[in-house]
Amino acid sequence: MTIRVLLADDQALLRSAFRVLVDSEPDMEVVGEASDGEEAVRLAKERGPDVVLMDIRMPGTDGLTATRLISADPGLAQVHVVILTTFEVDDYVVRSLRAGASGFLGKGSEPEELLNAIRVAAGGEALLSPAATKGLIARFLAQGDDEGRDPARSERLGALTGREREVLVQVAAGHSNDEIAERLEVSPLTVKTHVNRAMAKLGARDRAQLVVIAYESGLVRPRMD
Repeated sequence: MTIRVLLADDQALLRSAFRVLVDSEPDMEVVGEASDGEEAVRLAKERGPDVVLMDIRMPGTDGLTATRLISADPGLAQVHVVILTTFEVDDYVVRSLRAGASGFLGKGSEPEELLNAIRVAAGGEALLSPAATKGLIARFLAQGDDEGRDPARSERLGALTGREREVLVQVAAGHSNDEIAERLEVSPLTVKTHVNRAMAKLGARDRAQLVVIAYESGLVRPRMD
């Protein structure tokens, strides 16, 4: 399958560079370019990309708002947003995760990192493996910011089985399915089933959202070390 990618950045030179990189891969193709968030949302609806590479700071409708609009649209449930930012330690990044982004990547990343991020996001995984990313989420949520917190999420945790809660804790720690399977002494397929059921019950689009929900609901406590 070919991964369809939409580029959203207000700098034409960067979009051009990303297009050359993405189109050079046999399993990817760029299906559109947007210079602001409003255009990104429109093209997402028209072109149906699998992944949107979204600049966080754009004139007019910014990447945060565009991400929220895309994530809230049931017709775009298959679209995964990866935030591209010059500021890798930035609370807007976490707000983007809350808004529905699958993760974020610094604009200074190596080409292979960017291509891998596209493949990871297209597969429904979360770009949350680096410790810095998890630490950023933990620090931000530990600030006591009530904006964006959803008390209903804590209540919905009651719908999870004991094993699903256990798996959710492991997901929030940034472990892969294989790692969780080894820790819990079950098969990776069993872990994947539990993850998918947890996502359905909690209304999460992907693993990134599961991580945010785990912190916001209080199931996992932020660590400041």
